[in-house]
Amino acid sequence: MSKAKHILTKKSLEFLESYINNASPTGFEKEGQKMWLKYIQPFIDDYWVDAYGNVVGIVNPGAKYKVVIEAHADEISWFVNYITPEGFIYLKRNGGSDHLIAPSMRVNIHTDKGIVKGVFGWPAIHTRAEKEDTPSMKNIFLDCGCTSKDEVEKLGVHVGCVVTFEDEFIILNKDKFVGRALDNRIGGFMIAEVARLLHENKVKLPFGLYITNAVQEEVGLRGAEMIAERIQPDVAIVTDVCHDTSTPMISKIQQGDLQCGKGPVVTYGPAVQNNLLRLVIDAAEKSKTPFQRAAVSRATGTDTDAFAYSNSGVPSVLISTPLRYMHTTVEMAYRDDVENGIRLIYESLRKIKNGQDFRYFK
Repeated sequence: MSKAKHILTKKSLEFLESYINNASPTGFEKEGQKMWLKYIQPFIDDYWVDAYGNVVGIVNPGAKYKVVIEAHADEISWFVNYITPEGFIYLKRNGGSDHLIAPSMRVNIHTDKGIVKGVFGWPAIHTRAEKEDTPSMKNIFLDCGCTSKDEVEKLGVHVGCVVTFEDEFIILNKDKFVGRALDNRIGGFMIAEVARLLHENKVKLPFGLYITNAVQEEVGLRGAEMIAERIQPDVAIVTDVCHDTSTPMISKIQQGDLQCGKGPVVTYGPAVQNNLLRLVIDAAEKSKTPFQRAAVSRATGTDTDAFAYSNSGVPSVLISTPLRYMHTTVEMAYRDDVENGIRLIYESLRKIKNGQDFRYFK
């Protein structure tokens, strides 16, 4: 693969923009998954989609030895939970949605009749009974311009409708990707680009490669659990995002010293298999791909855990993209980190041998 600084193409970036802009809330990932599958189909030999929407593209489907590269496709969102007689809508979280950022945000309410527009209302500071009131799940609400529950329901809105923030992907200051749901559709984009590069560079892998976009990570790694059981892989390379701790209000003592622009992050922790991690670090060093290190005390909190502890233990590793402002509508990742993450996965795959034994010791 070329060591040119930029490996993304114009078509790649067009796909990234449309993929990020498309809503893919947890449990309702279908449209995003269809878009992702359409993009990777020219680069794979086969694919399957399961009952809950997990999508797996396969290269060398007949191979006995199986390697997974994985991301999760879902984004945090909200559920309609209660419609007042006056037509205001109260919500439940679908994943780790942040109530503090909600007031004054615009939303899309997804209904069988199509998108219904709404806003998170919030009273002006000089009208609130308690000036120090802050947003909470007890007081944030949606207003979709209706004056009664009946009027809301006539629009197609009902309890259980999913709600996503309305926002669009932008590139800030030439090379900073900004939008909602970079957690972790940036990972889905990266593994799709790995598939593209393997195909374009005519790389013949000696094993079956399973390019996996999982659902329902934000509510407990559920899609990865399903996939791990079905594929029964020998190796799993998982992507996700982690926090850029150079921004204000984050403690490096607690969260580590990680920064956008300094490369993808490899994680040390119980779920990360040491010998596979060594292979990934060797791949980074030999390809001169910059990387950072992070540590976790217990679980990684990512789909890595679902793969690692499945099927009597699957050697797994986590490669994360540093991200600013996680779980907001302005999540930010640097293009260089994304490209270096793609390069690191690509180079790691090229180092894995057919039937390679990653046992802790022999």
